Amino acid sequence: MKLPFNVDLTNKVVAITGAGGIICGEFAKALAECGAKVALLDINYDAAKKMADEIGDNAVAVRCNCLDKASIEEAKRTVNESFGAVNFLINGAGGNSPKASTDIETMTPDVEGVKTFFDIDEQGFKFVFDLNITSAFLVTQVFATDMVKTGGNIINVSSMNAYRPLTKIPAYSSAKAGISNFTQWLAVHFAPCNIRCNAIAPGFFVTNQNRALLYNEDGTPTARTGKILNATPMKKFGEISDLIGALLWLADDSASGFVTGTVIPVDGGFSAYSGV
Repeated sequence: MKLPFNVDLTNKVVAITGAGGIICGEFAKALAECGAKVALLDINYDAAKKMADEIGDNAVAVRCNCLDKASIEEAKRTVNESFGAVNFLINGAGGNSPKASTDIETMTPDVEGVKTFFDIDEQGFKFVFDLNITSAFLVTQVFATDMVKTGGNIINVSSMNAYRPLTKIPAYSSAKAGISNFTQWLAVHFAPCNIRCNAIAPGFFVTNQNRALLYNEDGTPTARTGKILNATPMKKFGEISDLIGALLWLADDSASGFVTGTVIPVDGGFSAYSGV
């Protein structure tokens, strides 16, 4: 991986949830290249293991269900045995579900034959909310115990949904808004312990989770892609590499040691654009 700049993270032991995915997998690679020891936590162990194998000796894959506290505690024991106490946590586990989404952007009185707000599955809504919010709460509650006496760094993964809710995905939008708020709460709560807590809010990136929403089977862009790019002043999707600079800045205590409670948008200007 070509880094935008290099920082010295040789004293960092990083636990990253959702590390089998594209974004957090690349986060793990970047931090490891800067000398950190990285534990890649994911319920999909095979995906995390593939990423860890690409990184090498200073990485370990750990199976972890981020909605099960016992599983998180077991994962922490594995990380501690492998690398020692954790002083850097990235809460990257999250996602959406079709069960918590509508088929249409706005409701009309005569709509028929499509899934509307009234058809959203209650358990699906709870699952998406828990996957994003409750997972961050539980993982932080378990792993931050290593940081209380020695200090640490927590980075959450928020979203453009936190600034303005996107149509069709009410659970995901609400949950990501909660992540930004939770980030600020943690920053205040842990400040006396020298634990910094910030968030990165990616704009629109093409990932395995959203590819089908952004491109048709023949490779042509969907109507939703057109709307996204029209609302993004830089008129393009982000590349995962665009997130690495913000990550390394927040990771480096000498560069961002007085930064806590912030949510950094990396979005091509989407959050700044009013549409006119």
